[in-house]
Amino acid sequence: MPADIRVYVNDRGLSLPAGASVRDAIRAALPELLPDCEAGRAALSDARGLPLELDDPLASGAILRAARSSRRGGAAADAGG
Repeated sequence: MPADIRVYVNDRGLSLPAGASVRDAIRAALPELLPDCEAGRAALSDARGLPLELDDPLASGAILRAARSSRRGGAAADAGG
């Protein structure tokens, strides 16, 4: 088993230890986004657009997409207009 794996988070390549999780990749590439991921306010998906969980294991070459939710709250959204 290799000591490190290469993964990509939002087109940024990084090396992580073999056995790393999605959480490890987000922590390394986008630490400011991790609290939103943990609270469900950010979407995580693979290169095919399939959803990922923070505890999912990564394989070398994995491509992750992470983004804050685009849902908007507030009175204007609630009023429907």
